[in-house]
This record gives sequence, structure tokens and C-alpha cells, in this order.
Amino acid sequence: MEGKAKAKVEALTFLFSFLLLSFFSSAGADKPLEYQSLVLRPLGKNPSTKSELSWAETEIKIENLPLSEAEPTIALNLEHRDVLAFNATPEALFNLRLQRDKFRVESLSKMAAAAGGKGAGGNGTRGRGKDFSSSVTSGLAQGSGEYFTRLGVGTPPKYVYMVLDTGSDIVWIQCAPCRKCYSQIDPVFDPKKSVSFSGIACGSPLCHRLDSPGCNSKQSCLYEVAYGDGSFTIGEFSTETLTFRGTRVAKVALGCGHDNEGLFVGAAGLLGLGRGRLSFPTQTGRRFGRKFSYCLVDRSASSKPSSVVFGESAVSRTAVFTPLITNPKLDTFYYLELTGISVGGARVPGITASLFKLDAAGNGGVIVDSGTSVTRLTRRAYIGLRDAFRAGAANLKRAPNYSLFDTCFDLSGKTEVKVPTVVMHFRGAEVSLPATNYLIPVDTNGVFCFAFAGTMSGLSIIGNIQQQGFRVIFDLAGSRVGFAPHGCA
Repeated sequence: MEGKAKAKVEALTFLFSFLLLSFFSSAGADKPLEYQSLVLRPLGKNPSTKSELSWAETEIKIENLPLSEAEPTIALNLEHRDVLAFNATPEALFNLRLQRDKFRVESLSKMAAAAGGKGAGGNGTRGRGKDFSSSVTSGLAQGSGEYFTRLGVGTPPKYVYMVLDTGSDIVWIQCAPCRKCYSQIDPVFDPKKSVSFSGIACGSPLCHRLDSPGCNSKQSCLYEVAYGDGSFTIGEFSTETLTFRGTRVAKVALGCGHDNEGLFVGAAGLLGLGRGRLSFPTQTGRRFGRKFSYCLVDRSASSKPSSVVFGESAVSRTAVFTPLITNPKLDTFYYLELTGISVGGARVPGITASLFKLDAAGNGGVIVDSGTSVTRLTRRAYIGLRDAFRAGAANLKRAPNYSLFDTCFDLSGKTEVKVPTVVMHFRGAEVSLPATNYLIPVDTNGVFCFAFAGTMSGLSIIGNIQQQGFRVIFDLAGSRVGFAPHGCA
């Protein structure tokens, strides 16, 4: 019986692919497919590399950010973390990136699957405040698939690298004394040397906001966060001042971790940017209007800095917006309604909103995530997208599969090629992807792969490769997410 069922699935898949090919053949007779140019840059060709990590103390204004003239932004100069990867080849770093991405997707999928019975968190109060921004460091070219920022912790501030993560809520940092800590670039933060550090009592309402608060013999609130990849952090829950260059944000609830382990790669901690009640955007809602945005840059293709902006100026006038969807079982993730995908200017048959529906039990849905690199789509949607792209790129020489990628091309010897356009259709917003956001180099020999993948999980994830070059706006006050093209220029 199992053999018959498998044969039936294979037959249906073949039929679906045949219908797609027939569709594009007939569509081409009436309307030519739409193409765009892709300038080929092999893996590892970085336009700006420096021999050591440095930190510029001077404040700069990031040019062309979508900010109002009356509300200037404070920006930070950052270096890309690939300056630390002295002995690794570009291929090794890329494989590490894919490995970390696999852990990330598994972590988010497990989190979504285990979310039954978890209620939604509270919201901040809308208000206006001074805007600030901080440049973001991309881990893309060195294999981490994560983004980092530089900020000060405590009073006086001690500057450290922190991971920015829209898939997490808790803000935390490694603290001395360390019972077990992973290696980080900067000295471990010592709360005894900060006059603004304050512990939280077990009976405090702030302590009760934690999903599973603990209590020690001194009646101090304890926290524990475990991630799906096996990473974890444990310690005291406290409040502290964070400094983003000239902007000080007092009494931010954060974990002071004395026992930490996992794939955090050099950063001192994590700045949770999720929708939950303890995330940084929610905690600072009164001051920054519950709005923030980021623009992520692949530093292997551009020397422009990535950036994150909090406040009213985070909202771009050129953005297209789609409503946020609430998952009553999980308040952390940013859910969107994906209604379809076009390839070459034609909607892919079979990719409809029903494939991405978030049901009443909290299953399924589509989230936008800063920490996932490669976009994952439900298997049926991915097969449709992949086959449509293959049909439109039939003139390109195929290459063997690479890691999770099953659609690769040998473009060695070429400097530019034409590829079918790809547009993601969200409710109320169409996001047209640059070619570099979906056909990416995987080695130094001219092999490029289609940067989407299928997932057996019900959760689809819009990854940061597809977000690159867009200013992605999280307007919690307006319950919407926006995409502004050329947001990093």
C-alpha cells in the first residue's frame, strides 16, 4: 500500500510539473515572460575588506534613509564580521551559513509547533519620541546568516555586539561571573560595575511576564530561554540602561545570563525584536511609537552599511504595506498573508493563499524573519515556484544540486545573464525581488542556485536573502509590515 501511495504522489507531482510547463509554454505564445539582468559576482568577492575589526566613534548620518528632515537619525559605523574569518574559505563559510540556517528553521518550526495554549502578549502604548538608528552588521558573507549591532550596556556604557532577532522576544546579555559562557568578541559585562543595573524581585509584575519565571534564595527573579537548536541562556532577570550612541534607553528588562551556550558566534547577547510583551519594541513602545525598521545588505555585493531605525522615522514613504496577522497561540512572530507568487510576470498556478493559511489552532502561516537566510515555503508551493523558474530559465546551463538547493546553474565564464522575474504577492502589497535576492552564488567557480527551499513544516518563512536591499518596516502601532525597495542606498 505504501508503494502505491508513493507512486500516486510522484504521479501527481509529475502531472503538476507538466501542467506548469504547458502553462508557461502557452503563456509565452500570448505574452513574453518578463526577465531581468543578473550581474554575476562569485562567492567571496567582497568589495571592501579590512584587516581588523574596528569601531568608529564618530556619529554619521546614513544617507538616503527614509527619515524626516525634522527628525535626524543617529547612526553607527560598523564593520562586517567576516574580517574575523582569517583562515576560512568562502565555500566553508557559506556551508557554515547553511548549517546555521538549518538550525534556525528547525528552531522556529519547533517553536511554532509547540505553541498550543500560549496566549498573546500585551502591546505597548503609541507615542512619539526621539528616533535613533544603529548600523547593522551582516553575517551573510561569513556563514552565520545573522545580523548584529553595536550598543552600550549599563552606566557607564560598555559597548558590545548584540544579535538582532525578530524571532525572539527576550533581551539578554552574558554577565560576569560566568559559570558557563561561550566566547565573545568584547569583555563579558559585569553588572557590579554599572550603577544603573537593578535586579527584579520574584513578586514583580515584570517577573510574571516571563513564560516560566524562577526564583532564587534571595527572592530574585530568574529567567531561562532555550532555543530549538540546543542553545540556551539562564540567569537573573533585571533592568538596565541601553545606549545607542547618544540615545539612552533606561530600565530595559533584560536577562543577565551566567550560564549560556549555543550558536551565538561572538556576540555578547541578543536584542529581541519580536512582537511579544518583553521584546525591545514592545518595552519601548511609549518612546518610539512601536515602530522600527531595518535594511539588510549583503556586504559581498555592497559597501553600504545595513541599518536599524527605531521611531517614527522608521516608516518609509515609498513602502508598500501588508497587514500583520495575529497568531493567538504565539505572539512572537510577524505573520503575513502571502496570496501568491509570480514568475516571469505570470502567476504560478496552484500557489494560492490557502497553502499559507494560519488556522485557528496556530498552525501554518507565513512569517518574516531576520535570522533565517533562505526563504522556506510549504512543499507544494515550493515545487510550483521551482518548476516555474526552471521553465523560465531553461536556456541556462544546469549544475548539480548543492546542499538544500535543488535548482542550480553553471554560469562560469559569464558576467551577466537574464533570469525570470519573481514577485511575491502579499495582501495589499506586491514585492518584486531583485535577481540577486533569488539567484545566489554558492562557490567561487560560477555556480549559482535558486535561493528558495521547501519545508515539510506548516510554517513558511521569508528569509533575509529575499529581504536584502529592502527597508522592512515593522509598524506595530498600525499592525502592518512594509517593504521599501532600495532602502539601503
